[in-house]
Amino acid sequence: MITKMLSEEESGHFGFLQFTPSRKAGLARLRSFAPLAGSKYAARRNYDFGPEFRGYVSALSPWIRHRLITEQDVLNAVQKHHSFSQAEKFVQEVFWRTYFKGWLEQHPSVWTAYLSNLNRALESVIQNQEYRDATQGRTGIDCFDHWVRELVETGYLHNHSRMWFASIWIFTLRLPWELGADFFLRHLMDGDPASNTLSWRWVAGLHTKGKTYLAGANNIAKFTEGKFNPVGQLAENAEPLTEKAEHPSVALSISDPMPKGDFLLLVTEEDCQIAELLPHEPAADIGLVASCERSPLSLGKTAQNFAAGAIWNSCDCPSLEATNWQDRIVAAAEAAGVKTVVTGFAPVGPVAAKLYKSKLAEAGLQLHQIRRNYDSLAWPHATKGFFGLKRKIPTILGGLGYPLR
Repeated sequence: MITKMLSEEESGHFGFLQFTPSRKAGLARLRSFAPLAGSKYAARRNYDFGPEFRGYVSALSPWIRHRLITEQDVLNAVQKHHSFSQAEKFVQEVFWRTYFKGWLEQHPSVWTAYLSNLNRALESVIQNQEYRDATQGRTGIDCFDHWVRELVETGYLHNHSRMWFASIWIFTLRLPWELGADFFLRHLMDGDPASNTLSWRWVAGLHTKGKTYLAGANNIAKFTEGKFNPVGQLAENAEPLTEKAEHPSVALSISDPMPKGDFLLLVTEEDCQIAELLPHEPAADIGLVASCERSPLSLGKTAQNFAAGAIWNSCDCPSLEATNWQDRIVAAAEAAGVKTVVTGFAPVGPVAAKLYKSKLAEAGLQLHQIRRNYDSLAWPHATKGFFGLKRKIPTILGGLGYPLR
């Protein structure tokens, strides 16, 4: 059994692996994992033994999601220990998140349609007993019910279990996929509009049209080493879902120029380290949290606290769950005596919606959204399936200055 082969360091006992929302904690986890990102990761990454054993996967996603550590931090650490060919599988996983964000940025109507369909589903299903059983871990499918509890209690799930969970939700329980995506988004510390929405659509056969993912009892038994074996409990067929809506491609926006003169720095959960790119210190900073906008329903405390804590640890003032961003930002800018507001680029999702609705220009403020070079290099290749971007990974790494060994 693989669990018997793991060293104490590799086991990553959950009591040791604390998801503290700070850059220091993210970098510590990265240093611990980077030596294992080669062949060991490739061989073990699909196994889920529960939260007690996380050493064989990076578990870096909560920190990357809020850019307490960046994708470039991760790639830089890994390439110090492994050649590209040795760590290629892990590098590809880093770029999956990048692909989803770039793809949704070019197909924003997918997010709009998801929100609309979610509201309709909530109206019709929220009191449905099957939905309540699913979200409270009372389906009678042991593995699924266990993952519900683990997600709610820890704010994290292994990637393979997320796929199994989504497949069971859609094809066995026959619940609307939007409700499952919402359940994840409300509880995951790494809950991301792009990765979460498009992953659920991929399982359902909507992202890659007609191609679904079916969870099988044998697969679950193999990759949990027999902890779960839901024989006879799961759907045996997965007919792809369909939709009438078309989602046309739109052009990527151009990143705003770097600011000149004094500015107010707005820190959001989209990029807690954007200050590192700026030409000089801000006149003042303010942290605002949009995590409560992820869903019409209440967020899990773990996810909500991680988002707020990430901002708290990244600026000089406490993060605020502000319902009216314009008033907060205008007041902070006036107090600092500036007319320019700078923030990290907000991809499609709650933060982007908040910034759009705030209409800062009407208050005489100029907003600069700074997009990282990593995104600008990678996102244009996220036009079709992942493998189009995958072929460009060496080129993108070269553009970032990483030598391919």
